[in-house]
Amino acid sequence: MKIHLGLLQELVAELLPDNEAIITRDVVLTHRDLAERSRRFARVLARRGLGCRKERRELQPWESGHDHVAVYLYNCPEYLEAMYGSYKARAASVNINYRYKADELHYLLDNSQARAIVYHAAFTPLLAEVRPRLPQLEHLFQVPDDSGNALLPGAVDYAAALAAEPPTLLDLPFSSDDLYILYTGGTTGIPKGVLWRQEDVFFNGLGGNLPHFGRLDSEEKLRNHITMGLGGRSLICLPFMHGAGQWNAFNTFHRGGTVVLPDETKRLDAHAVWRAVEEYRCDQIGMIGDAFARPLVAAQREGKYDLSSLRVVVSTAAVLSPTVKQELLAELPPVMVIESIGASELGMQAMANDTESGQKGVPAYQLREGTVLLKQDRSGELAPGSDETGWITSTGDLCLGYLGDREKTLATFQTIGGKRYAIGGDRGRFLPDGRVLFLGRDSSCINSGGEKIYAEEVERIVKSHPAIYDALVVGVPNERWGQQVTAVVELAPGAAAPTLAELREHCAPHLADYKLPKGIVVVPQVARAPNGKPDYEAAKRAALAAV
Repeated sequence: MKIHLGLLQELVAELLPDNEAIITRDVVLTHRDLAERSRRFARVLARRGLGCRKERRELQPWESGHDHVAVYLYNCPEYLEAMYGSYKARAASVNINYRYKADELHYLLDNSQARAIVYHAAFTPLLAEVRPRLPQLEHLFQVPDDSGNALLPGAVDYAAALAAEPPTLLDLPFSSDDLYILYTGGTTGIPKGVLWRQEDVFFNGLGGNLPHFGRLDSEEKLRNHITMGLGGRSLICLPFMHGAGQWNAFNTFHRGGTVVLPDETKRLDAHAVWRAVEEYRCDQIGMIGDAFARPLVAAQREGKYDLSSLRVVVSTAAVLSPTVKQELLAELPPVMVIESIGASELGMQAMANDTESGQKGVPAYQLREGTVLLKQDRSGELAPGSDETGWITSTGDLCLGYLGDREKTLATFQTIGGKRYAIGGDRGRFLPDGRVLFLGRDSSCINSGGEKIYAEEVERIVKSHPAIYDALVVGVPNERWGQQVTAVVELAPGAAAPTLAELREHCAPHLADYKLPKGIVVVPQVARAPNGKPDYEAAKRAALAAV
């Protein structure tokens, strides 16, 4: 069976044509509407000569044979239309972070060699600034918004472009090898374009092989899954410009469900989120750890919204600390909280509805099929029951590599004993019950006096202090210890800053002495990306400035 994201959307539209696909304040699209509008955009691209130029078999893992279509939008129906339309033209969309400044925007458009871009009118000044340095960026499609900005020279109104094309599917040799491209957020370095075969990303993270449902590897299984009635309504407050938002939407569609967007899509407005859940009776919501959960808790305490429709809360990509989780559960009806870990280039690695490990500050997860622990020297896999610390590593349905980066591709994707692995930076250790302790990312590991300290473990404890709203933990130079653990904290509203002694006393029952903060820096706001992921570089700058 051919697995292709564009054709999967066509299958959903065939089976559930009149069911709602996307609900916003101003627009409701059925799955049929989404199919037709994305077909029109595919024809817009094809008319301009965009599509697949070289098949996968002729390419290296770090190469793309597709024309690339940049999507530079806030969350809106057009975002998903443009992605699906790109796939239905056999082009590939690339995500643009709308927080980028001119140099960052130029870098990504140049690195991706995007030939077309779909953008909100609000971004015209920045796009106009970088466009002269991007000769390959030939086709511009502008989506109107409340900015009032006029069309850029040579740009076409997005809706007018769609209206000029028929809503019929192009007759193309669609392939499971067609690419899904996801640029990483770049919070720990230069953004990289992750190249996934569409079949691999479907089975890895887009609903094609979920626990308890089996591998959806036949059309019969797919049809049954889509029409099973599991779809529901998923409130998405995660930005589509990052993988978590896209994967949430695709997972919803692949079970025949509805994506609901809150009124405010330029930033997290917790009240808007709960208003949408209440109005549209959403049964699922995705969030990214404490950065989303804390404001949602505060908004529910203030607004007392009717959230009785909620059944599932999914947190991914960042820490949901036990204290915040309990606060969230206290404000919601009975719900299942599912926590997951993964990465753009690794996919979904582990999930759990109970991460309690018996070790304060360190969660435990059940590894998904295809996730293993590699030995520290990467010579092979650790067997369950081993007490060694290893690398949390993906196998099976893996991405190909990083766009244009041979060296990084070969370093991350390695064949060991005839088996291909994607080796990220997360470290873990088995528990006796077979679950894995998620220790943290090696890149955020602090070496103090010869001891390795994982920042995430300390952060969970620091954030449980009642005066602290958010925190990141970084290592700063120390003459005696090499590095010292420093907590960069944002205070809870109206709270006085704890002294270092008070913070250490709070943490001491839960952390070994060498892990206790040796410094505390108070900042107006802890630096995070719009998707809630930590910005350790900014936190370290703040810590160093205070030394």
